[in-house]
Amino acid sequence: MDEFKVCNLDYFPENILIDVLSYLSVRELVRAGRVCKRWKRLVKDQRLWRTVDLTAWKGVTSRILWVLLRQYLGCGLRCLHLRGLLLSARGGTFLSESWLKALSTKCPRLSKLCLLHADLRSLPNCQILPRSLRVLELRGCELPRSFFSQSPAPPPAQPRDRAEATSSVGAQQQGGGQKGKGLACPSGICVERLVLNNVPSFTDQHLQNLASWERLRRLELRDTFRVTANGLRSCAAKEGLSGLEGLSRLKYLEIGITGRHGYQLQMASLGLGAGWLGLEELSLGGKEVGPGLLCASRLKDLKCLHLWACTLSELQIVRSCRMLRGLRQLEFLDVVFQPRQSPPAEEGQGPEGGEEQQNGEEGTGGESNDENKTLDGTDPFPSLRRSLAVLLPSCSLVFTNCSVQINVD
Repeated sequence: MDEFKVCNLDYFPENILIDVLSYLSVRELVRAGRVCKRWKRLVKDQRLWRTVDLTAWKGVTSRILWVLLRQYLGCGLRCLHLRGLLLSARGGTFLSESWLKALSTKCPRLSKLCLLHADLRSLPNCQILPRSLRVLELRGCELPRSFFSQSPAPPPAQPRDRAEATSSVGAQQQGGGQKGKGLACPSGICVERLVLNNVPSFTDQHLQNLASWERLRRLELRDTFRVTANGLRSCAAKEGLSGLEGLSRLKYLEIGITGRHGYQLQMASLGLGAGWLGLEELSLGGKEVGPGLLCASRLKDLKCLHLWACTLSELQIVRSCRMLRGLRQLEFLDVVFQPRQSPPAEEGQGPEGGEEQQNGEEGTGGESNDENKTLDGTDPFPSLRRSLAVLLPSCSLVFTNCSVQINVD
């Protein structure tokens, strides 16, 4: 027993101590580095700074960001989450242009940046962000009008552009082996996934500026109330005089309105009616599901369709999916299905006796011959599976947290 009393943390290997420290938050890591010299050296290990989440640290200021960048953050940083001061009573500038430049220089492998409640109106445009970014998430942020623009800035900003050009040339000379990764993009923006959640300042002008992003593959618009159908229609990938125009390389698009009060519903998903070349995956949520299903038949290259947080009827789904012959996956998430008022035998081309099959869901579940033979409690309508199996024989159906609305009458 005396041997266990003498034992302390100095006897543990450094790898085990680093694993223990990995469970601490950023604020606790900084405090742990003040214990002794050995812990200070262990805390600075880059394995502890791969994913940094500062959203729970409410007292973060620009001074703390500079301390973290100079003493702890380095080449091991991959993902960074920051909370701004937009909703704080203190206010003030949180992200400065000089700090973002220093971040891109000291953290060349940063691939994901998530900003929450950040005021970005003091920044000139998104070209000030690190060029190594592949994922950019903006939640509850304020944006300037030309934030996503890659066009040259007004004359006062020309010296800054020249400085960026010279710095990029110097970076290419120092790291010759990294030509094909971040610096190969001629526009300087290599973001492949852009997430906009509850960004009220995002308008059709911002959406049009995204057409110049050459590597953008995934675009997620959630609660962007100022995006209209005309704006989405003007950015759709279509054939022009000089080839494909608009967001021609976009493969995934998500549009969702969760029903916030006080905003006029724009029904932006109606802009999909003009078609969208190359769009393979579409996600519709909330109040955008109904208008989006009306236009989904115009998407010739669509392979996956996700519907979430909405109320649908079997007849509405069957009519919308009738023309989607190339659909491979149809997913329902948090969907409330309305009960059938009349058997849609003509639309679904399914077997007769739909009302009797609805009353006996458990008995008919084992008799379906489609690829999804197992019916459990998450299956709202066995008849819906049979109808879609006839229309889309190669499409797989996924039901997650779905329910059936029950009429009190």
